[in-house]
Amino acid sequence: MTAPARIELLTTLGCHLCEQAEALVRQAAPGLPVVQIDIAEDDQLIAEYGELIPVLRYQGRELRWPFGLLDIRERLLS
Repeated sequence: MTAPARIELLTTLGCHLCEQAEALVRQAAPGLPVVQIDIAEDDQLIAEYGELIPVLRYQGRELRWPFGLLDIRERLLS
């Protein structure tokens, strides 16, 4: 059984860009759940994404900030 489709938002506490990214992804894909993953809770994620957040991940694809609605629809969801 496969896991249901969801968008992961790599974030951390107090990240205002992450709030903007979440609003954009909810506009671009209103039917998909968005799961926030706080990179501060995982040393490997901090090392890999510390300066790059917000980052969206979906079905093996990754989209790093900056991005807009069209980027989400064309590069992440298509």
